[in-house]
Amino acid sequence: MHRLILFRHAKTEARAPGGEDIDRALVERGRADSQRMGRILADAGMAPDLVLVSPAVRARETWTLASPAFPPARVEIRDGLYDATPEDVADELTKGVAAADTVMVVGHNPSLHELAISLLEDGWAEPADIERVSAGFPTATAATFRFDGAGRACLEALFHARDHRAGEG
Repeated sequence: MHRLILFRHAKTEARAPGGEDIDRALVERGRADSQRMGRILADAGMAPDLVLVSPAVRARETWTLASPAFPPARVEIRDGLYDATPEDVADELTKGVAAADTVMVVGHNPSLHELAISLLEDGWAEPADIERVSAGFPTATAATFRFDGAGRACLEALFHARDHRAGEG
């Protein structure tokens, strides 16, 4: 893997009708942001060839709505991404991803945010990049990382859906 994209699910309902967290669905803004982020990433040339998705409804919906921007991507639902620690997410990235050049993880906070910070602190990131990522990882945020030959991460881009909502409050 040469590139990693950490993509937090989009905005969800506060509570699922059945009351189970895993069943929370996207709200209208979340659906629009998911599509928007797919286009933004694709336009930036950051198309995954492998996508690891949490089994939560909100993560699966986020991917489904973003996926038209990435038609050839292979998708795997990974139970280990739900209610995960940053270490759990990192562990999922060691399973069957060696042949992939660009891997996307569609998951949750705080694990994605904490993993992003950890990658930068352990890599060769500029302090300003660590500060930008540390400032927050709201819904429908995607952080992309490139890895050098030693496996150290560098922030390639940070996209917040809220920065691309023209004319919206």
